[in-house]
Amino acid sequence: MKKSSLFIAITIIIFCFFVLFKGLNTPNVYTPSVTFEKELEYFNAKTLIYNKETNSNELFSGKKIYLLNIWSSWCVPCREEHSTLMKLKNNPFIKIIGLNYKDDPINAKKFIEELGNPYSEIVIDKDGTISISLGAYGVPETFIIDDNKKILKKFIGQINDQSLNDIKLLLK
Repeated sequence: MKKSSLFIAITIIIFCFFVLFKGLNTPNVYTPSVTFEKELEYFNAKTLIYNKETNSNELFSGKKIYLLNIWSSWCVPCREEHSTLMKLKNNPFIKIIGLNYKDDPINAKKFIEELGNPYSEIVIDKDGTISISLGAYGVPETFIIDDNKKILKKFIGQINDQSLNDIKLLLK
């Protein structure tokens, strides 16, 4: 009787050791994909400046590459990346759409008035559902979308000069 109890105890200890060992060696950090060809999901939203209803079909129509930038006035990295977006403003091959995330519209308008407007249109994502459907989990995030409404690339965090080089490569 004692031998069988000892055997069961040792077996349980060995099993627990292997489970814990496996858990320690398996990373549990979530790293979202930054390159994928996912179809842009249809959405409705109000524009920030004119407060009119629009939708993704209206925003992403035409033969261009689109840069969808998720930003907020309260976001420090968004403020830092804004000058990079302004560099892209006059590029004839790119149309920049802003998605204002969980922000006060008054603060968002002040942000744009202060730093300039690189966007051809800004839509409001008041509750964050549009951003979530895109696969975003923070601000800023930027998506490169082709003329077939396929998401080609995702930039997590603020875009910078290296991001600009990546965007230029996608334009070729």
